Amino acid sequence: MLVRYKKALEKIAMGLISLMPQEKEIKRLMETIQHYEQDENWVLYLWKKDDEYVGTVGLVEQDAIATIQHITVIPSYRGEGVAMEMLQELRELGYETIRANEETEPFIQKCIPILKEAD
Repeated sequence: MLVRYKKALEKIAMGLISLMPQEKEIKRLMETIQHYEQDENWVLYLWKKDDEYVGTVGLVEQDAIATIQHITVIPSYRGEGVAMEMLQELRELGYETIRANEETEPFIQKCIPILKEAD
């Protein structure tokens, strides 16, 4: 289940986002979280499975287009389809188009054909 980010989840969100290679430096990670907190077009969701947060997907929204900025799943849940579930739920939230930025494109391109098959 996608849960919209709020300040109370900051440490969890930072831990999840830090799994992305370009977000290893604390300064960049803090700047990223600030974007999600201050820019109304930047939206961050955490994926909750049972009582545990196991993934995150962050996007920039413009109209009904979601451009994925960050997508991560904790290592122990990788390969279980969590990222696909997050992207599918984004579509259910009303994003007509889901696309990637340069950093997320390799992963998102693997997922998009599978999402289209599910339609």
